[in-house]
Amino acid sequence: MERREFLGMAGALAVGLGLSGTAAAAAVEPGVTLEAALRARQSMREYADRDLPEALLTKLLWAACGMNRPDSGKRTAPTALNRQEIAVFVARRAGLFLYDAKAGALHQKSPEDLRAATGKQAYVATAPLNLVYVADMDRVAGNTAEEKLITAGLDTGFISQNVYLFCAAQGLATVARTGIDVPALARAMRLASHERIIMAQCVGYPKA
Repeated sequence: MERREFLGMAGALAVGLGLSGTAAAAAVEPGVTLEAALRARQSMREYADRDLPEALLTKLLWAACGMNRPDSGKRTAPTALNRQEIAVFVARRAGLFLYDAKAGALHQKSPEDLRAATGKQAYVATAPLNLVYVADMDRVAGNTAEEKLITAGLDTGFISQNVYLFCAAQGLATVARTGIDVPALARAMRLASHERIIMAQCVGYPKA
C-alpha cells in the first residue's frame, strides 16, 4: 500500500471514529515512522532556554494522554480498568498547570514557577517544561496498597513513553525522573492526601 493511499484511509478512519481537532490531525499528519521514533528515542538532560510554542505543547499533551476516541472518553495511554487515574501537571515559567484531556486545555493551578522543585537534579530548572505525573490513589485499580502503587507506576509509564516517542519524532529533548523531594513538591503543588506524585519528566529543545 502506498503512503498516499494509507493516509487517505487514516483520514477516512478518523472521520468514521468521530475524531476532531488535534485528535484528527494526529491521525492523519505525515511524519516519521514509529520505527524511526523508537530508534531516535533517548534521554537528554540539557535544554535550550526556549519555550515550546503553544501549538506544539498542545500536541505533546494530547500524545501523552489525550482523548483519541472522544465518543468514549478513551485516551492515547491505557490505564488499568480504564480508571484514568493519572493527572498530568505542567510546571513552566508561567506557573503550574493541570492538563484537561477532555477540553484539550491547561488550567492554571498556581502562578509560581515550580520547575526547580520538580526534581533534585540541577538541570530540571533549565527545562522549559517539567511534567509531573500524579496518581489519584483512591481511583487506582488494585486490592492492596502495593498493587495500587505498582499499577499507578505502570499506567504512568505508558504516558511517559508516549512523551518520549513524541519528543523523538519532533526533535525535542526529554528525560523521565524519580529523583524528587516528593513531600516538598506535594506541598508546593497543594496536593490532597490521596494524590501521589509518581514521576516527573523534563521536556524542551536540546541544548546546542
